[in-house]
Amino acid sequence: MSDEEFELTAPELTPDDFLVLPDDRYTTDNVALVTGAASGIGQATAVVLAANGLTVVGTDMDEEGLAETAAIAEDFDLPGSFTHVVGNLTDDGDIERIVDSAAEEGTVRYLANIAGLQHIASIPEFPPEKYDLLHDVMLRAPFMLSKHVMPHIRATGDGVGAIGNMSSIHGQYATKDKAAYITMKHGLTGLTRSIAAEGEGTLRGFSVSAGYVLTPLMVNQIEDTARERGIGEREVVEDVMLGQARTKTMMEPVEVANLFAFGFSAFGRHLNGADLLWDGGYVHTYD
Repeated sequence: MSDEEFELTAPELTPDDFLVLPDDRYTTDNVALVTGAASGIGQATAVVLAANGLTVVGTDMDEEGLAETAAIAEDFDLPGSFTHVVGNLTDDGDIERIVDSAAEEGTVRYLANIAGLQHIASIPEFPPEKYDLLHDVMLRAPFMLSKHVMPHIRATGDGVGAIGNMSSIHGQYATKDKAAYITMKHGLTGLTRSIAAEGEGTLRGFSVSAGYVLTPLMVNQIEDTARERGIGEREVVEDVMLGQARTKTMMEPVEVANLFAFGFSAFGRHLNGADLLWDGGYVHTYD
């Protein structure tokens, strides 16, 4: 197949792919706040958590995407519910408003920090304003959201809850032309461990590190990487992205969403300050 015929599209969500777990706290009385809920992993996580019976509050700047997530959740007739609030994660006032809106829906116990973006460029050519934007969305916002969510979790009768941070294989090591993204993902490791250190055992922090996931963001990244390196999109996928992996397929967003459902649940109660590395053998196996 030629590069002209090579095309990748993000897969549609299918309820048969959802991980649904028995958990006494997975009820509509309890709220999960999910960032980046308008598309990709954030959208899938919001829907999977609603499938587990939680009240899910999704946030994003993309109002149309949030409406699409709401329509998906409604079409699936899930035991939980999905509502949304449009917000800008670079605005501290918006962050506080988003958490307050989630608290109006019930008892906030879970936070999934998933919103992210990418910019492909070498360090000498990297625009400082892009670096600042990635920092504000992918590291500062998770910190600020955690700051406002942790008191809600502590105010529950048992203090049980969890904050899950979307990391990456790029939180484990570095490749070229992604310095800002890599820096933020490494920073999330420190935030995750800090949440666990302060959580007194019941309020947990964990991260999820996936390999390459077929999201709209990833489709754009493939195009950008091909242009930056002067190679075809097929070569980007097969050689640059999956060349080192043992599992030669990209993950789907729902597979990552299922990890958040597990991590938040009672089955993940010993997952604290640690990372769920789901990478197809990418990081720890070598030729």
